[in-house]
Amino acid sequence: MWELRSIAFSRAVFAEFLATLLFVFFGLGSALNWPSALPSTLQIAMAFGLGIGTLVQALGHVSGAHINPAVTVACLVGCHVSFLRAAFYVAAQLLGAVAGAALLHEITPAEVRGDLAVNALSNNATAGQAVTVELFLTLQLVLCIFASTDDRRSDNVGTPALSIGLSVTLGHLLGIYFTGCSMNPARSFGPAVVMKRFSPSHWVFWVGPIVGAILAAILYFYLLFPTSLSLSERVAVVKGSYEPEEDWEEHREKTLELTSR
Repeated sequence: MWELRSIAFSRAVFAEFLATLLFVFFGLGSALNWPSALPSTLQIAMAFGLGIGTLVQALGHVSGAHINPAVTVACLVGCHVSFLRAAFYVAAQLLGAVAGAALLHEITPAEVRGDLAVNALSNNATAGQAVTVELFLTLQLVLCIFASTDDRRSDNVGTPALSIGLSVTLGHLLGIYFTGCSMNPARSFGPAVVMKRFSPSHWVFWVGPIVGAILAAILYFYLLFPTSLSLSERVAVVKGSYEPEEDWEEHREKTLELTSR
C-alpha cells in the first residue's frame, strides 16, 4: 500500500493515462477516411509506430510507458511490477483510450470519422485466425520491449524507443489485413466504447494480445534470459514489498541510460 501514498506512483499512473490518450488519438486519427486522401496501410502503420516511439521516449522515465494492458500484464508475469501497480496502470490505460477516442470523435467531421477505426475481423478471417495473428503480433512486440529495455545487457541495444516503435509498425504491416491490428486491448476498447460497437469478436482483441504478451514474458524471463530473483523475491515484487519506490525509479533511470550508449 506504500505505492498508493507515493507521488511518483501517482505521476506514473497519470503518465499511462496521458500516453494512452495521445497514442489512441494519433493512431486512430491516421486511419480517418478523408475524401481527398484515403489512408494507406503504410501511413497507418507508421503513425502507430511513431506514436509509440515518441511516447516511450517522452514518458518512459515516468512510468515505463506501457501504454498497453497486455504489456502491463506481461510485466506482472515477469515480476517487474506489483499487482497493485498493474491494476492501476490497466485502469489508466483503458480510461486514456476512451478519452483519446472520444476527443478524436468530437473534433472530426461526421462524414470523415466513419467507424473510428474500430478493430474488426476482415478479409474473411475467422476468429481463430485473428486471435492467432494478434497473439504473434503481440509476442514479437513484447519480446522487443523486454530485450531493448533490459538493463542486464552490456551490448549496444541502440535506442529502445526506436526499436519498440518499429516493432509496432511491423505488426501493423501484417495485422491490418486480418483485424485492423490491435496488439493492444486499450486501443480496441477505446473506439468500441465511443462508437458503441462491441462485435461478437471483440474478445479477440483481448485474448490474443494478452496471451501473446504472457507467452513473451515466460519465454524471455524464464527461458531465454532468466533473472536471478528467487521465488520469494518474485512474490515480493508482485506483492509490492520487494523494493522502495526510490529503487524502482533508479531501475527506470538505469534502463533509460541504455539509450545514450
